[in-house]
Amino acid sequence: MKANVYAIIVAAGKGIRMSNAERKQYIALDGIPMLARTLGVFERCNLVDRIIMVVPNDDLDFCQTEIIPAANVKKEVRLVIGGTQRQDSVYNGLNSIDSDEGIVLIHDGVRPFVKPEHIEDCIQGARKYSACILGIPAFDTVKDVNAEKEIVQTRKRDSLWLAQTPQAFELELIRKAHSAAKQEGFSGTDDAALVERLGAVVKIIPGSRTNIKITDREDLKLARAMLLISESDF
Repeated sequence: MKANVYAIIVAAGKGIRMSNAERKQYIALDGIPMLARTLGVFERCNLVDRIIMVVPNDDLDFCQTEIIPAANVKKEVRLVIGGTQRQDSVYNGLNSIDSDEGIVLIHDGVRPFVKPEHIEDCIQGARKYSACILGIPAFDTVKDVNAEKEIVQTRKRDSLWLAQTPQAFELELIRKAHSAAKQEGFSGTDDAALVERLGAVVKIIPGSRTNIKITDREDLKLARAMLLISESDF
């Protein structure tokens, strides 16, 4: 019998860059809150057993009565209070899992266009390699720039990838990585970076350019445009 697969959906941010009175994760995309759309994808992924949604303390009731029903979720969804930073929120989500084994997916609540098959690919990758993330090859020229916005060097794109979520790990490994980071005061830009610090190998597999993270108004315009295109087209 295979161990459970847990999905931690991180949605505790304030959405400052969106400059909106409403938290960005609750902004409607074609009538459905962004977070509910994200939640719905994990509901449709057959390999995911349980979902943990990390949200602001003030929004627990709202998410219970509005977001979860909007996603038409049948799986168990546990609401967990987020922390000051994203890394703290993930740590809280990991601590809410009442098991010592399994696979954990960590996903941004504002990436509603992730595909169920990519989630499954990550899960299978974590089962095989212990750590696996989605990503896409860098498709633009990448420049190293100094504090004065002067180009220092142009990087070769061949080995550069843009990390996405979900990121999937064996539960014991990602707990160990987060605990070590917390004890040593290390802050990473994603969860894979914490695992890399332990010397563990993280496998990256191809995601999709449509798996965008919606952080500002330009992203929001793009997301709404994407919804005008049928899912089979992207």
